[in-house]
Amino acid sequence: MSLRNPNRKPTHPGAILREDVLPALNMTQSEFAERLGVSRLTVSELLHEKRACSPEMAARLARLLKTTPESWLNMQAARDLWEVRQKKEIREIEPLRV
Repeated sequence: MSLRNPNRKPTHPGAILREDVLPALNMTQSEFAERLGVSRLTVSELLHEKRACSPEMAARLARLLKTTPESWLNMQAARDLWEVRQKKEIREIEPLRV
């Protein structure tokens, strides 16, 4: 049983970081980037949902925040799949009648 509304776009990992994590840590993007060992631009693009959370970034986030890489990758995968399923060419595929 799925608890999430399939019509609602899943939350991007960057939104979680932007809205919840950084404010709770009282940390700037620059400091966060430095602690992750990536550029400020990389963090900014992730926070503004212009960049997907890669496996490497998921591992960095998990290490820094004491979470799991799977949690970050699952969020990204849910978002990616939702976006793909919205494409007209996908919705127009006629399912097989077996």
